[in-house]
Amino acid sequence: MTTVGEEDLKIITLARAARARVASAEGAAVRDETGRTYAAAAVALPSLHLSALRLAVAMAVSSGASSLEAAALVSAADAPDPGDLAVVREVGPDATVFLAGPDGAIRTTLTSPAGQS
Repeated sequence: MTTVGEEDLKIITLARAARARVASAEGAAVRDETGRTYAAAAVALPSLHLSALRLAVAMAVSSGASSLEAAALVSAADAPDPGDLAVVREVGPDATVFLAGPDGAIRTTLTSPAGQS
């Protein structure tokens, strides 16, 4: 069982805020190896579609992050998209991934690349 710490709750809160700010279907936040956080909402433009989790990872990498410690996705979905998880695992193979509902309640915690809860 993974213990949810204050810093983990922080990225869940940031993901909820990003989602709410633009009334998006999903929001995400990641924490890098230095403790910096990056939050994003899904983007759906005619010429560009990015999930919230992919965008949060891209923001971290473009800001110089070399690894991720944790990621949070706030969504009504039952599970994170496998492609989104692959992006997280590419930068943070050991990162814990939290899936929370729109109310912020954690529904799933993925702690290994195999997706074990």
